[in-house]
Amino acid sequence: MTPSASGSVSAPTPLTAAARAVPLALTVNGERRALDVEARRSLADVLRRDLRLTGTQVGCETGVCGSCTVLLDDEPVRSCAVLAVQADGGRVESVESLAAPDGELSALQAAFRDQFAVQCGFCTPGFLMLATALLRRDPEPDRGAVRACVSANLCRCTGYQSIVDAVSAAAGAARAEETP
Repeated sequence: MTPSASGSVSAPTPLTAAARAVPLALTVNGERRALDVEARRSLADVLRRDLRLTGTQVGCETGVCGSCTVLLDDEPVRSCAVLAVQADGGRVESVESLAAPDGELSALQAAFRDQFAVQCGFCTPGFLMLATALLRRDPEPDRGAVRACVSANLCRCTGYQSIVDAVSAAAGAARAEETP
């Protein structure tokens, strides 16, 4: 309610253009999704609240920490800093896309488990998606490339060494599977 010059209270102002719902169509984890969202909402918010994909974590809400990293058209993005409408027509992959439908972990997820690259686990989805993009671009990264990649995200628990070990182990497991 807004007070007028005469002191009386008027009705709330109508929604601004930024707050009005706009149509959004995107493919999320291989499934085509269409919904109406407020233009000002972040991709992270839409993934978590509207699509119930709560694996994407929101830490800083400013794009600094990387916990909310997802893949948008195969590129890692901070979903808290991307408006959902910017993803319109795009392909989004969240951490939920990594495991098999029966729940079996991907090689990367298993490597994170086996290398103890998870402590509190809050940042893990962002690291998994960042590493997924790296391994798709370079299936055999050296440890320096892995370190450079994971340095983009923040972890307060692991000291990064176990994360580097996990990504390197996943790359090694992929090479082993390809060898007859």
